[in-house]
Amino acid sequence: MIDHETELLVPFHDVDPMGIVWHGHYLKYFEVARCELLNVFEFGYMEMADSGYAWPVIDTRIKFIQPLRFDQRIIVTSTLKEWDYRLKIDYVIRDKENGQRLTRGYTIQAALDRTTNELCLPLPEIVKTKLAKLDK
Repeated sequence: MIDHETELLVPFHDVDPMGIVWHGHYLKYFEVARCELLNVFEFGYMEMADSGYAWPVIDTRIKFIQPLRFDQRIIVTSTLKEWDYRLKIDYVIRDKENGQRLTRGYTIQAALDRTTNELCLPLPEIVKTKLAKLDK
């Protein structure tokens, strides 16, 4: 498994009048962490676009444990859990200061052939090639 930690500071524009992050912004934090994780094995969004496949997010889940608040430093740990038939990435958001787990969730991306719009199973060989470089 491949994982990566992304540090973020909760900005003012992400919170409601009570200083709590609006639930839709959690997906944005997952997105930032996912981009950094994909870059670890050189398969970020530019490489995805150049691969000839579209990579839509087809499923997501968020479990809210404790609210995120304005000006809170958080660590988003993203972990690539599956890559044979889809890219499943798990996320855990923790408070940087005390390590408390605040949120967990996942996203799933699938490969679609851009010319036929058909789902590609198993995943295109490019993914396995990129991941194999990490074992060296």
